[in-house]
Amino acid sequence: MTAALRPERLGKPTTISASFQVGWTEPRPPILTGVQLAYPNDLGFATSGLGLAACDRALIEENGPAACPANSQIGQGSALVEIPLSGFLHAERAQLTLLAAPSPNGYVHVSVAGVGSFPVSAVVVLSAELLPGGLGIAIPPIPTLPEGPYVSLVEMHLQLGGRLTYFEHVRGKTVAYHPPGIGLPRTCPRGGFRFAATFAFLGGEHARAQTRVACPRPG
Repeated sequence: MTAALRPERLGKPTTISASFQVGWTEPRPPILTGVQLAYPNDLGFATSGLGLAACDRALIEENGPAACPANSQIGQGSALVEIPLSGFLHAERAQLTLLAAPSPNGYVHVSVAGVGSFPVSAVVVLSAELLPGGLGIAIPPIPTLPEGPYVSLVEMHLQLGGRLTYFEHVRGKTVAYHPPGIGLPRTCPRGGFRFAATFAFLGGEHARAQTRVACPRPG
């Protein structure tokens, strides 16, 4: 697992990036069913200006993430999956878009839309929830074919925030702007900003990884 905060300036907006890889020793990789990403609770998502609009899951599944309002995008990323076909493992890279979803319980619900093209062309939508200090992603078993073996997600890179373009109406005109982004606190905790992830696998196994981002130098 790795993590980064860019730019890393205390008291200023930043972009959270987190990546992980799953290793295996069996002939086939394990089936990942969930990831719980933990980051410092004092990173200011509530004041980030992200996720002002919501996008319906059915719209994403039918038309892809490009059909969603621009103001619903809160991040992006990529994923690597291993697909068992004809006795071999085929790797496929999918592009991810993180979109604000309808949030009935007070927490920010997120749709993680994955778009792959080869060897399998598909749009897969994962459900996630932004909680204080963490992002939980549910990954349902995804069959390659009806009653076929499941796809294995073995690598993921996520970015919350970034250079996103939003739109608002000002005096009858549509104006483009960039949302502020996630705020870093004015002070750095001792030992740096700590990140961790808990992974759940089909069959009940769990694994954990952690890392930290060092405090920036003064000035």
